[in-house]
Amino acid sequence: MGSILPLPRAVAELVRDGDTVACEGFTHLIPFAAAHEIIRQRRRGLTLVRMTPDLVYDQMIGAGCASRLVFSWGGNPGVGSLHRMRDALAHGWPEPLEIEEHSHAGMANRYVAGASGLPFAVLRGYAGTDLPEHTPTISTVTCPFTGERLAAVAALNPDVTIVHAQQADRAGNVQLWGITGVQKEAVLAAERALVTVEEVVEELEPRPGAVILPSWTVSAVSPAPRGAAPSYALDYYDRDNAAYREWDAISRDRDRFCRWLDGLRSEEAA
Repeated sequence: MGSILPLPRAVAELVRDGDTVACEGFTHLIPFAAAHEIIRQRRRGLTLVRMTPDLVYDQMIGAGCASRLVFSWGGNPGVGSLHRMRDALAHGWPEPLEIEEHSHAGMANRYVAGASGLPFAVLRGYAGTDLPEHTPTISTVTCPFTGERLAAVAALNPDVTIVHAQQADRAGNVQLWGITGVQKEAVLAAERALVTVEEVVEELEPRPGAVILPSWTVSAVSPAPRGAAPSYALDYYDRDNAAYREWDAISRDRDRFCRWLDGLRSEEAA
């Protein structure tokens, strides 16, 4: 567990056609390098899971990797829509896309239930929305103590979760810090887990508020410097705001997107 592997090999071994794949990271430490390697390896029929599918999933959807999306918000942060996602939904290009929509709280609780080995999670939510009418993984449950009617969401257990972190040691233990989102829960909920890292170090230096993923929770670690760009990695590099703005123009036009995709596929993974 926690073997250190080159990224192409790790993706080849851990990500399979038809898998449910979670690539998590909230504005920070988004695993772009791993997603791009999935695109290069032309995985198909994936169910993509992410609380906030932004550019990383727009690119994977446009590349034809996805048949389904499970999410709680989708957009290009601070810029606008995800045009490759919109094209797939409206026109089935390059592949038809099904969606399953949740609230942020619902998605977070689904990961927690999956990580805890529970079949579902309970929360106060979804009141006043029609999401329960359209989403089979949302239901209700009556509290056995108070009789209160509460929302219930099915546990989420991805086949593989992919996250990015700042560091791992040579034994495959991982440390990430800053805005950490639901990475820990998503990793613990998954059957397999791949972590890309900025660097492999001899020893992890304790940091206040850091999340530690012990090697036994991780299937593979892959060195990928700048593997979260154009998002950011705290203490390593800043968010590339220009890249998010540029993506809007690229994603709006199929021909321009296809040129971008050809360029990505011709590159080698870091």
